[in-house]
Amino acid sequence: MRYFLELSYAGTNYHGWQIQPNAVTVQETIEHALGLLLRNPIKITGAGRTDTGVHARQMFAHFDVEKAINSDDLTYKLNSFLPADISIYKIHRVTDEAHARFDAIARSYQYFIHRHKNPFLTETSWYLAKDLDVDLMNKAAKILTQYKDFKSFSKTHTDVKTYLCDVRRAEWQIVDNQLVFYIAADRFLRNMVRAIVGTLVDIGLHKISLDELVQIIESRDRSNAGFSVPAKGLFLTEIVYPPQIFTTYGND
Repeated sequence: MRYFLELSYAGTNYHGWQIQPNAVTVQETIEHALGLLLRNPIKITGAGRTDTGVHARQMFAHFDVEKAINSDDLTYKLNSFLPADISIYKIHRVTDEAHARFDAIARSYQYFIHRHKNPFLTETSWYLAKDLDVDLMNKAAKILTQYKDFKSFSKTHTDVKTYLCDVRRAEWQIVDNQLVFYIAADRFLRNMVRAIVGTLVDIGLHKISLDELVQIIESRDRSNAGFSVPAKGLFLTEIVYPPQIFTTYGND
């Protein structure tokens, strides 16, 4: 039987989502807790991979068990076992074919920048004490939605088969004295959002022009794009699935 975990985490203390040797990851931490509670080794498959220090307000992962479980009871026990920086919101019963990664139809991220020193934002926002041309950055963000190939913003030497992404939203807003970048797409490449933000910041600093942004995108060369901004300001905020993923078994 297959279940979806709906969770969130602060990524500060983790080397990303995916299990890796000699490093503490979110996936490993959850699998360990599930294994203890269910008295069997449990492997979970996440909706995606977040890098070291990146946060998730909403993440999904699936796992399989031999017998039906009490979702509410397991949610409570998992939260008791897990550290304070990982929270399980709900465990959903789904069909055996449902897949946390491949069935997702949209994902959204936010990137936070604060321009006045604030000790309470140290781990969740990038401090950048420079004037930015936000209007120009928004003009640049609109250009992104006109393209499909984002190889220029992808981490090199990855195993992806395509660099095509359908970016449906890309915009900057000022929210509570922070500058927030919103981006939504059907899929994202490794390091894509941080590379895009770094490039848009260069535009906001008038280091590159809108015409140069077009050249960067069309070059399909990561070395032409801007720097990768710090991970701590990045949040995975939403993952969208077809409604039938969660309606098959009601609220089990």
